[in-house]
Amino acid sequence: MTPTTVEERWERFFRWGPYGLLALATAIGAVTAEFFMTRTEVYAAGALVLAVLALQAWRGTPAPGHPVGGQVHFAVRTVLAAVLTWLNPLFAIYAVIGYFDAGRLLPARRARLGLLATAVTMAGSQSGGLPPASALQWALFAALLVLNVCLALVFAHLGDKEAERTAERAATIAALERANARLEQALAENEGLHAQLLVQAREAGVADERRRLAAEIHDTLAQGLAGIVAQLQVVTAAPDPRVAREHLERATALARHSLGEARRSVHGLAPAALEHATLPDALHRTVTDWSERTGVAARLTVTGTEEPLHDEVAATLLRIAEEALANTARHAGASRTGVTLSYMGDEITLDVRDDGRGFEPAAVPPRSRTGGFGLDGMRARAARLAGTLCVESEPGGGTAVSARVPLVPHG
Repeated sequence: MTPTTVEERWERFFRWGPYGLLALATAIGAVTAEFFMTRTEVYAAGALVLAVLALQAWRGTPAPGHPVGGQVHFAVRTVLAAVLTWLNPLFAIYAVIGYFDAGRLLPARRARLGLLATAVTMAGSQSGGLPPASALQWALFAALLVLNVCLALVFAHLGDKEAERTAERAATIAALERANARLEQALAENEGLHAQLLVQAREAGVADERRRLAAEIHDTLAQGLAGIVAQLQVVTAAPDPRVAREHLERATALARHSLGEARRSVHGLAPAALEHATLPDALHRTVTDWSERTGVAARLTVTGTEEPLHDEVAATLLRIAEEALANTARHAGASRTGVTLSYMGDEITLDVRDDGRGFEPAAVPPRSRTGGFGLDGMRARAARLAGTLCVESEPGGGTAVSARVPLVPHG
């Protein structure tokens, strides 16, 4: 069974309370009729009781939302109750209902007049009936009227407070409903944004994976194939079978190495050179093999205290070194190349310098569909680790490529 609220109990009182009070007043009035009323007054009281019942049954107790009907109901009922109390003071039992619903049925300015009218009726009943028959009864009536007026003012004050609380509750409920509506709207918008972010994240992940594979293929297959082509060109032009066989073996080794690197790139693994070696060792092997393959003198220098690096940091720096050396072999026409790896506390830098023909960095054409990744690819690799890549070069003055990334330790 659902428990009733205070408001529901008051509604029941306003609906059925007048009937109960009228029945009680009528019963007591009938028992005491011989003390207060003549036979004619008894008939008049009976007619008035029927009139009150008709009024109550015809309109009930009007709701506060019907101000005109409420005022008429209150005025007629107060007059009938006053007349009944004039005939028999004990009918004030019914007249007391005016204290309860004056603030409910009348506007604020008229509510106190309604309470005052009820107070006059109650004081007349309590002083022995209206009109007072003696000076003492008049004095008693005046004192009781003052008392009832004070009670009426207390009722009015309590009614005002209750009205304020009701208004505050209504305002709070309205504010909560508006907040809930805004929250539901925000949740709906968040669902849409969440779905949009999922799509964008999926698209960004696909694009990032494509860039990664493109860069890995360029650094493995493209460079390996370029090296194989260069070795085979030497074979076709070499008159000495021993020299031709040596370059053919190098081409075969490059093909095997490129195939292995391609497989590792597809699976997102670290370069083979780092599988069982540190970054300095892998760079040393890369620089040595490159020097033997191109005939350009190259040297690796390591500065600072060597630390074990995160696999992604080591792989990124190794790929940048391989790309920088490949660019030197293709474009620089250098006779010497230097590679420096520097451990600098919370950063690590890789510098690749050559004494080649150099170029104007600002005049480098944008990458085409058939061109390599070159400087853009190296910059993208460094940026992926929140690092930077700088290129210093001038025509005839060689080239220096410097990559700087955070030093993230292994594990």
